[in-house]
Amino acid sequence: MHDMSTEFRTHIESGLTTLCRAWAITRKDGASFGFTDHDRPLSFEDITFKADSGLTALALQQSTGLSVDNSEAVGALSDASVTEEDIEAGRFDGADVKAWLVNWSDPDVRWLQFRGTIGEVRRADGAFHAELRGLTEALNRPLGRVYQKPCTAVLGDGQCRFDLDTPGYAHIAPVEDIDDTRVFRWTELPGFEPGWFGRGRLTVVTGAAEGLWGSVKWDRLIEGVRQIELWEPIRGQIQAGDEVRLEAGCDKRLETCRLKFNNILNFQGFPDVPGEDWMVAYPRSSGTNSGGSRR
Repeated sequence: MHDMSTEFRTHIESGLTTLCRAWAITRKDGASFGFTDHDRPLSFEDITFKADSGLTALALQQSTGLSVDNSEAVGALSDASVTEEDIEAGRFDGADVKAWLVNWSDPDVRWLQFRGTIGEVRRADGAFHAELRGLTEALNRPLGRVYQKPCTAVLGDGQCRFDLDTPGYAHIAPVEDIDDTRVFRWTELPGFEPGWFGRGRLTVVTGAAEGLWGSVKWDRLIEGVRQIELWEPIRGQIQAGDEVRLEAGCDKRLETCRLKFNNILNFQGFPDVPGEDWMVAYPRSSGTNSGGSRR
Protein backbone atom coordinates (compact mmCIF):
# COMPACT_ATOMS: atom_id res chain seq x y z
CA MET A 1 0.00 0.00 0.00
CA HIS A 2 2.44 2.58 -1.28
CA ASP A 3 2.04 6.35 -1.57
CA MET A 4 -0.36 6.55 1.38
CA SER A 5 -0.48 9.86 3.17
CA THR A 6 0.20 9.93 6.88
CA GLU A 7 -3.40 11.04 7.52
CA PHE A 8 -4.87 8.15 5.52
CA ARG A 9 -2.62 5.57 7.17
CA THR A 10 -3.53 6.92 10.59
CA HIS A 11 -7.21 6.61 9.71
CA ILE A 12 -6.74 3.00 8.58
CA GLU A 13 -4.83 2.06 11.71
CA SER A 14 -7.41 3.64 14.02
CA GLY A 15 -9.61 0.55 13.75
CA LEU A 16 -12.74 2.62 13.11
CA THR A 17 -12.90 3.76 9.49
CA THR A 18 -15.36 5.68 7.34
CA LEU A 19 -14.20 4.60 3.90
CA CYS A 20 -15.86 4.42 0.49
CA ARG A 21 -14.71 4.10 -3.08
CA ALA A 22 -14.74 6.81 -5.73
CA TRP A 23 -14.03 6.64 -9.45
CA ALA A 24 -13.32 9.42 -11.95
CA ILE A 25 -13.58 8.82 -15.69
CA THR A 26 -12.16 11.40 -18.09
CA ARG A 27 -12.87 10.82 -21.76
CA LYS A 28 -10.52 11.86 -24.56
CA ASP A 29 -12.91 14.69 -25.48
CA GLY A 30 -12.41 16.17 -21.99
CA ALA A 31 -15.78 15.17 -20.46
CA SER A 32 -15.42 14.00 -16.83
CA PHE A 33 -17.67 11.77 -14.74
CA GLY A 34 -17.46 10.94 -11.04
CA PHE A 35 -19.03 7.98 -9.20
CA THR A 36 -18.98 6.68 -5.63
CA ASP A 37 -20.44 3.74 -3.74
CA HIS A 38 -21.18 6.04 -0.77
CA ASP A 39 -24.81 6.97 -0.09
CA ARG A 40 -24.08 10.70 -0.55
CA PRO A 41 -22.23 12.66 -3.25
CA LEU A 42 -18.59 13.56 -2.67
CA SER A 43 -16.57 16.43 -4.12
CA PHE A 44 -12.81 16.75 -4.59
CA GLU A 45 -10.35 17.52 -7.40
CA ASP A 46 -13.07 19.70 -9.02
CA ILE A 47 -15.24 16.63 -9.62
CA THR A 48 -18.59 15.74 -8.07
CA PHE A 49 -18.85 12.00 -7.46
CA LYS A 50 -22.45 10.85 -7.79
CA ALA A 51 -23.86 8.46 -5.22
CA ASP A 52 -26.89 7.27 -7.23
CA SER A 53 -25.01 5.96 -10.27
CA GLY A 54 -25.08 2.30 -9.21
CA LEU A 55 -21.42 1.95 -10.19
CA THR A 56 -19.49 -0.83 -8.48
CA ALA A 57 -16.10 -2.42 -9.09
CA LEU A 58 -14.68 -5.88 -8.71
CA ALA A 59 -11.67 -6.50 -6.52
CA LEU A 60 -8.62 -4.72 -7.85
CA GLN A 61 -5.71 -6.98 -8.75
CA GLN A 62 -2.36 -5.28 -8.32
CA SER A 63 1.20 -6.50 -8.36
CA THR A 64 4.67 -5.14 -7.72
CA GLY A 65 6.06 -6.37 -11.04
CA LEU A 66 5.34 -5.34 -14.62
CA SER A 67 2.19 -7.43 -15.04
CA VAL A 68 -0.93 -5.43 -15.89
CA ASP A 69 -3.15 -4.32 -13.01
CA ASN A 70 -6.78 -4.98 -13.85
CA SER A 71 -10.30 -4.70 -12.56
CA GLU A 72 -13.81 -4.22 -13.91
CA ALA A 73 -16.37 -1.49 -13.33
CA VAL A 74 -20.06 -2.34 -13.46
CA GLY A 75 -22.71 0.37 -13.60
CA ALA A 76 -26.15 1.36 -14.78
CA LEU A 77 -26.72 3.10 -18.09
CA SER A 78 -28.43 6.45 -17.61
CA ASP A 79 -29.09 9.67 -19.51
CA ALA A 80 -27.17 11.66 -16.90
CA SER A 81 -23.86 9.79 -16.94
CA VAL A 82 -22.95 6.80 -19.12
CA THR A 83 -25.34 6.35 -22.03
CA GLU A 84 -25.63 3.49 -24.47
CA GLU A 85 -25.27 5.95 -27.36
CA ASP A 86 -21.92 7.24 -26.05
CA ILE A 87 -20.62 3.69 -25.56
CA GLU A 88 -21.73 2.70 -29.06
CA ALA A 89 -20.06 5.82 -30.47
CA GLY A 90 -16.78 4.86 -28.76
CA ARG A 91 -16.58 8.00 -26.64
CA PHE A 92 -15.45 5.99 -23.60
CA ASP A 93 -12.79 3.99 -25.48
CA GLY A 94 -9.40 4.52 -23.84
CA ALA A 95 -10.81 6.95 -21.26
CA ASP A 96 -8.59 7.74 -18.25
CA VAL A 97 -9.74 6.18 -14.96
CA LYS A 98 -8.75 6.96 -11.38
CA ALA A 99 -10.01 5.05 -8.33
CA TRP A 100 -9.65 6.16 -4.71
CA LEU A 101 -10.35 4.89 -1.25
CA VAL A 102 -11.84 7.95 0.45
CA ASN A 103 -12.65 8.90 4.01
CA TRP A 104 -16.17 10.16 3.31
CA SER A 105 -16.21 12.18 6.53
CA ASP A 106 -13.11 14.06 5.29
CA PRO A 107 -12.58 13.59 1.49
CA ASP A 108 -9.17 15.26 1.71
CA VAL A 109 -8.01 12.05 3.40
CA ARG A 110 -7.87 9.60 0.51
CA TRP A 111 -5.61 7.15 -1.29
CA LEU A 112 -5.28 6.86 -5.08
CA GLN A 113 -5.55 3.09 -5.37
CA PHE A 114 -5.67 2.69 -9.15
CA ARG A 115 -5.01 4.64 -12.33
CA GLY A 116 -5.38 3.36 -15.86
CA THR A 117 -7.69 3.32 -18.84
CA ILE A 118 -10.94 1.73 -19.96
CA GLY A 119 -10.47 -1.31 -22.17
CA GLU A 120 -13.29 -3.43 -23.55
CA VAL A 121 -16.80 -2.18 -22.74
CA ARG A 122 -19.82 -4.50 -22.81
CA ARG A 123 -23.45 -3.50 -22.32
CA ALA A 124 -26.57 -5.56 -21.64
CA ASP A 125 -29.87 -5.29 -19.75
CA GLY A 126 -29.50 -1.59 -19.04
CA ALA A 127 -26.00 -1.92 -17.55
CA PHE A 128 -22.41 -1.67 -18.74
CA HIS A 129 -19.29 -3.66 -17.86
CA ALA A 130 -16.03 -1.81 -18.41
CA GLU A 131 -12.62 -3.47 -18.25
CA LEU A 132 -10.09 -1.35 -16.35
CA ARG A 133 -6.47 -1.64 -17.46
CA GLY A 134 -3.55 -0.42 -15.38
CA LEU A 135 -0.76 1.91 -16.48
CA THR A 136 1.54 -1.03 -17.25
CA GLU A 137 -0.78 -1.94 -20.15
CA ALA A 138 1.18 0.61 -22.23
CA LEU A 139 4.27 -1.61 -21.91
CA ASN A 140 2.54 -4.29 -24.01
CA ARG A 141 2.71 -2.25 -27.20
CA PRO A 142 5.60 -2.96 -29.58
CA LEU A 143 8.34 -0.35 -29.88
CA GLY A 144 11.07 0.29 -32.39
CA ARG A 145 11.35 0.80 -36.15
CA VAL A 146 10.12 -1.54 -38.85
CA TYR A 147 12.32 -1.82 -41.95
CA GLN A 148 9.85 -1.60 -44.82
CA LYS A 149 9.41 0.36 -48.02
CA PRO A 150 6.32 2.46 -47.07
CA CYS A 151 6.38 5.15 -44.39
CA THR A 152 5.47 3.97 -40.88
CA ALA A 153 4.39 7.38 -39.55
CA VAL A 154 0.83 8.64 -39.26
CA LEU A 155 0.24 11.82 -41.23
CA GLY A 156 0.64 14.77 -38.88
CA ASP A 157 2.08 12.84 -35.91
CA GLY A 158 5.35 13.50 -34.07
CA GLN A 159 7.38 11.49 -36.58
CA CYS A 160 5.76 12.89 -39.71
CA ARG A 161 5.72 16.48 -38.37
CA PHE A 162 3.53 17.72 -41.19
CA ASP A 163 1.13 20.49 -40.13
CA LEU A 164 -2.36 19.52 -41.32
CA ASP A 165 -3.52 23.10 -40.72
CA THR A 166 -1.41 24.15 -43.69
CA PRO A 167 -3.75 25.83 -46.22
CA GLY A 168 -4.90 23.37 -48.87
CA TYR A 169 -4.59 20.23 -46.74
CA ALA A 170 -7.80 20.45 -44.68
CA HIS A 171 -11.31 21.65 -45.43
CA ILE A 172 -14.37 22.22 -43.22
CA ALA A 173 -17.74 21.93 -44.95
CA PRO A 174 -21.38 21.37 -43.93
CA VAL A 175 -22.77 17.94 -44.80
CA GLU A 176 -25.03 18.09 -47.87
CA ASP A 177 -26.02 14.44 -48.28
CA ILE A 178 -25.16 11.41 -46.15
CA ASP A 179 -25.83 7.69 -46.37
CA ASP A 180 -25.51 5.39 -43.33
CA THR A 181 -22.96 7.81 -41.72
CA ARG A 182 -20.40 6.27 -44.08
CA VAL A 183 -20.90 7.91 -47.47
CA PHE A 184 -20.83 11.72 -47.71
CA ARG A 185 -21.72 13.62 -50.88
CA TRP A 186 -21.20 17.21 -52.00
CA THR A 187 -22.08 18.94 -55.24
CA GLU A 188 -18.50 20.20 -55.25
CA LEU A 189 -15.41 20.67 -53.12
CA PRO A 190 -13.71 23.58 -54.90
CA GLY A 191 -9.95 23.56 -54.97
CA PHE A 192 -9.52 19.85 -54.19
CA GLU A 193 -9.06 17.34 -56.98
CA PRO A 194 -10.73 13.91 -56.72
CA GLY A 195 -8.67 11.52 -54.61
CA TRP A 196 -7.07 14.30 -52.55
CA PHE A 197 -8.75 13.09 -49.34
CA GLY A 198 -8.40 9.37 -50.10
CA ARG A 199 -6.78 7.56 -47.13
CA GLY A 200 -7.29 10.71 -45.12
CA ARG A 201 -9.56 11.47 -42.20
CA LEU A 202 -13.06 12.88 -41.73
CA THR A 203 -13.84 14.41 -38.32
CA VAL A 204 -17.26 15.64 -37.21
CA VAL A 205 -16.92 19.23 -36.01
CA THR A 206 -20.50 20.09 -34.98
CA GLY A 207 -23.68 18.23 -34.11
CA ALA A 208 -24.53 15.20 -31.97
CA ALA A 209 -21.48 13.27 -33.25
CA GLU A 210 -18.99 16.08 -32.58
CA GLY A 211 -15.48 14.73 -32.07
CA LEU A 212 -16.05 11.38 -33.77
CA TRP A 213 -14.02 10.54 -36.87
CA GLY A 214 -13.44 7.94 -39.55
CA SER A 215 -10.78 6.97 -42.10
CA VAL A 216 -11.49 7.77 -45.74
CA LYS A 217 -11.59 4.79 -48.09
CA TRP A 218 -12.49 6.52 -51.37
CA ASP A 219 -12.64 10.10 -52.62
CA ARG A 220 -14.27 10.04 -56.04
CA LEU A 221 -16.24 12.17 -58.48
CA ILE A 222 -19.33 10.20 -59.59
CA GLU A 223 -21.63 11.78 -62.18
CA GLY A 224 -20.59 15.25 -61.13
CA VAL A 225 -21.05 14.57 -57.40
CA ARG A 226 -18.07 14.44 -55.02
CA GLN A 227 -18.34 11.31 -52.86
CA ILE A 228 -16.31 10.59 -49.73
CA GLU A 229 -16.66 7.00 -48.49
CA LEU A 230 -15.33 5.84 -45.10
CA TRP A 231 -14.05 2.39 -44.21
CA GLU A 232 -16.58 2.14 -41.36
CA PRO A 233 -19.68 4.15 -40.44
CA ILE A 234 -19.24 6.83 -37.81
CA ARG A 235 -21.01 5.60 -34.68
CA GLY A 236 -23.09 8.70 -34.05
CA GLN A 237 -25.99 10.68 -35.46
CA ILE A 238 -25.04 12.99 -38.32
CA GLN A 239 -27.48 15.05 -40.34
CA ALA A 240 -27.34 17.55 -43.18
CA GLY A 241 -25.91 20.85 -41.98
CA ASP A 242 -23.47 19.32 -39.46
CA GLU A 243 -19.93 20.43 -40.25
CA VAL A 244 -17.11 17.97 -40.90
CA ARG A 245 -13.38 18.46 -41.37
CA LEU A 246 -11.69 16.66 -44.25
CA GLU A 247 -7.93 16.08 -44.06
CA ALA A 248 -5.70 15.15 -46.98
CA GLY A 249 -4.72 11.50 -47.29
CA CYS A 250 -1.33 9.85 -47.61
CA ASP A 251 -0.59 6.47 -49.23
CA LYS A 252 2.79 6.21 -47.44
CA ARG A 253 4.86 6.28 -50.65
CA LEU A 254 8.09 8.24 -51.01
CA GLU A 255 6.77 9.97 -54.13
CA THR A 256 3.64 11.14 -52.29
CA CYS A 257 5.67 12.48 -49.38
CA ARG A 258 7.89 14.44 -51.76
CA LEU A 259 5.36 15.71 -54.30
CA LYS A 260 2.14 16.09 -52.30
CA PHE A 261 3.47 17.18 -48.90
CA ASN A 262 7.05 18.34 -49.59
CA ASN A 263 8.01 16.49 -46.42
CA ILE A 264 10.61 14.00 -47.60
CA LEU A 265 13.05 14.91 -44.81
CA ASN A 266 10.63 13.29 -42.34
CA PHE A 267 9.84 10.21 -44.46
CA GLN A 268 9.87 7.20 -42.13
CA GLY A 269 10.14 4.39 -44.70
CA PHE A 270 13.16 2.62 -46.21
CA PRO A 271 12.73 2.68 -50.01
CA ASP A 272 16.32 1.54 -50.62
CA VAL A 273 16.40 -1.58 -48.45
CA PRO A 274 18.44 -4.22 -50.38
CA GLY A 275 16.51 -6.97 -52.15
CA GLU A 276 16.22 -10.61 -51.05
CA ASP A 277 19.14 -11.67 -53.24
CA TRP A 278 21.48 -9.55 -51.10
CA MET A 279 20.01 -10.90 -47.87
CA VAL A 280 20.73 -14.51 -48.88
CA ALA A 281 23.87 -13.80 -50.91
CA TYR A 282 26.36 -16.57 -51.57
CA PRO A 283 29.29 -16.87 -54.03
CA ARG A 284 28.27 -17.61 -57.64
CA SER A 285 30.03 -17.39 -61.00
CA SER A 286 27.16 -16.11 -63.15
CA GLY A 287 24.01 -14.02 -62.95
CA THR A 288 23.27 -10.75 -61.18
CA ASN A 289 23.62 -10.63 -57.42
CA SER A 290 23.91 -6.91 -56.84
CA GLY A 291 21.48 -6.37 -53.98
CA GLY A 292 19.56 -3.79 -55.99
CA SER A 293 17.09 -1.32 -54.53
CA ARG A 294 13.46 -2.26 -53.81
CA ARG A 295 12.30 0.97 -55.41
